[in-house]
Amino acid sequence: MLELWDAYDNQFNKLDNIVLVRGDEIPDGIYHLVCEIAVRHTDGQYLLMQRDKRKHFGGMWELTAGGSALKGELPLECAVRELREETGICSENLIEIGRVVHNKHHSIYVEYLCDIECDKDSILLQEGETIAYKWVDKEEIKNSHELVTRRMQVFIKEIQ
Repeated sequence: MLELWDAYDNQFNKLDNIVLVRGDEIPDGIYHLVCEIAVRHTDGQYLLMQRDKRKHFGGMWELTAGGSALKGELPLECAVRELREETGICSENLIEIGRVVHNKHHSIYVEYLCDIECDKDSILLQEGETIAYKWVDKEEIKNSHELVTRRMQVFIKEIQ
């Protein structure tokens, strides 16, 4: 099944006459929307998800659940869907904390924080995406060498 994405310029303006297809090369100057959600429990710990070993950066840990917005999906709608799919957490209590344009990946990342009170053992792993999870303190994230990208450490510094 084809996954279709809306196209944007680097100022987050939607380009109405362009549709992107996952896997196709994205032209220079064109971007797709990606939402990332950090989950913070009311006790102050953050959820880390371990990537499936078959994926790019397999076995490494991510601070965020997330993925690409589907055609017609607003950033918050994407974030709510991705959070539910990748963790089993159903929440619309998301606060946007930043946007990052990544030219190399032709992506605009919209970053959210989800504060939640839940049973920490109730996280659901998404087949083919994640293989484990753990709850950690902010300091452990700041000092971790297991994270997929250093950008996640910047992300955590932005969260108050």
